[in-house]
Formats: sequence, C-alpha cells, structure tokens
Amino acid sequence: MKHLVQLLLPLFDGAGAAVPKATFDQVRYTLLERFGGLTAYSQAPASGLWKDEDRSTDTPVKDVIVVYEVMVDELDTAWWAAYRQQLAESFGQKEMVVRALGIQLL
Repeated sequence: MKHLVQLLLPLFDGAGAAVPKATFDQVRYTLLERFGGLTAYSQAPASGLWKDEDRSTDTPVKDVIVVYEVMVDELDTAWWAAYRQQLAESFGQKEMVVRALGIQLL
C-alpha cells in the first residue's frame, strides 16, 4: 500500500509574521531530494480555525495554510516525526500537522 503524506504549512508564524519564501523553498527542496517529487497546493491557500487552550479567550485562532504532499511506498514514521519538529521550528509554530493516509492507486 502507498501512503500520501500531507504537510499543512502555515503562511504566518505563531507571532503573525509572514513566513519567508525561503522557508517554503527549503521544504520543497527537501521533499524533492528525498522523495523525487511533490505536489504543492499553494495558489489558493486554505483557511482553518482552531481553539488554543493556552489562550484566555474563546476566540478561535485563524490559520492560512498551503498543503504540500508526497506519495511514498514505505512510511518512515521516525523520519517524519523528526522532520515535523524541524518544520515547527522553521515555521515558528508550537506544533505542525503532518499526516499520512493509506491510498490505493486505481
């Protein structure tokens, strides 16, 4: 079974500053070098809302994200966990969403 790994990348860091283009370029480079390709959904950023339990307000936090994804035959969860932590630092986030879905090619 193949896996589709999706990286939800925020356009703004935790302080609200725009993430530099070079940060996204580095992610593209890493995925291309390691996996030989990627798909980037970056022309129409998605918006998301979530509640931050560390904040004293009930007002949801708004995220604007782009999605990068790669298809892999084997899922190296240790590598992905370490890379997710690296992404959190690079994007100025407490946490990043990197998820894997089992897929069947038709």
